Amino acid sequence: MIEFKNVSKSYKAGLVVALKNVDLEILQGEFISIVGKSGAGKTTLLRMITLEEKPDSGTILIEKQDIGRITSKDAPLLRRKIGFVHQDIKLLPQRTAAENVAFAMEVNGVSNRQIFKDVPKILDLVGLREKSSAFPTELSGGERQRVAIARALAHKPVLLIADEPTGNLDDENAWDILQLLLKINEFGTTVLLATHASQLVDRIKKRVVTLDSGKVTFDQKRGHYKI
Repeated sequence: MIEFKNVSKSYKAGLVVALKNVDLEILQGEFISIVGKSGAGKTTLLRMITLEEKPDSGTILIEKQDIGRITSKDAPLLRRKIGFVHQDIKLLPQRTAAENVAFAMEVNGVSNRQIFKDVPKILDLVGLREKSSAFPTELSGGERQRVAIARALAHKPVLLIADEPTGNLDDENAWDILQLLLKINEFGTTVLLATHASQLVDRIKKRVVTLDSGKVTFDQKRGHYKI
């Protein structure tokens, strides 16, 4: 599904190395946790998948397409296949939970009839059907994150990227969010989780890739450390 081939990326004229010689393959249907300290390169890696960044060297293939050759016209089509959940949730404060999800569908040109049909199902999936009329200020932190996940699922992505989705939550709510991501993965959606919460990752027993100073130092799928 996604393949990084010897990818490197730096900033500030090469003084800040974000990624260095990264080789990584993500298969359809996998659940992968990208772990590492702040500054390890996790966000840069994710931004390349969403086409917000391009590598200085190396190749990234997404569904066999070289992102370096994707035109600005074709980029939105690829992005629609990806759902993104941030640590900074950014829900629309004047819209209810249902309206936040519906808005994500509206901007993608979904008909009102389909929105009316799908929004309750999506909220039900994330356990918030009874909170559909609640505004963000009336929801807990964990519930707001669930709305954000529901919004990311609104266009039925094949890949869901979660960048530090539990960073602002207590342990109980963080675990609930991870269980929800596992549930979504069971329906066939590929999930890529970036986090520094290694203790939570250990509990879910899925593939783990460790980044350190821009390098992949461990890939659990391969079962060994990389030099």
